[in-house]
Amino acid sequence: MSDRPDRADREDRRSESRERALTLLYEAEAKTQTGTETLQALPVAADAMATELVEGVDEHIEDIDRLIRKFSRTWTIERMPVIDRSVLRIAIYELLARPEVPVPVIIDEAVELAKSYGTDDSGKFVNGMLSAIAANVRS
Repeated sequence: MSDRPDRADREDRRSESRERALTLLYEAEAKTQTGTETLQALPVAADAMATELVEGVDEHIEDIDRLIRKFSRTWTIERMPVIDRSVLRIAIYELLARPEVPVPVIIDEAVELAKSYGTDDSGKFVNGMLSAIAANVRS
């Protein structure tokens, strides 16, 4: 028997966790609070991976935002759409703190989130930013 269905299920759950983390970070920005504060206010706890991503972004926000500023040539971080900024933060956290996750997986997942929730240009923007950042932090 193949483990293919199990692997596909795990990948789907990981994608859902990234999506949940994105919605939590978006909510946190809208409420001008940290992602951790948003997590703590939830009536039902988020899954473990979404929680790790949100808390990881909070814990490493200065390093993450420094990388965004360094590699963004067209937008200041403050002018970026909240979705793009949040997607980048999640993916950069994964690049920095989750070495077991392959770079192409991180970038593909981020681009898909950006395309689904961002502007028409979000996918290309996120792809370009993360490609440059990944080459710098995972060389």
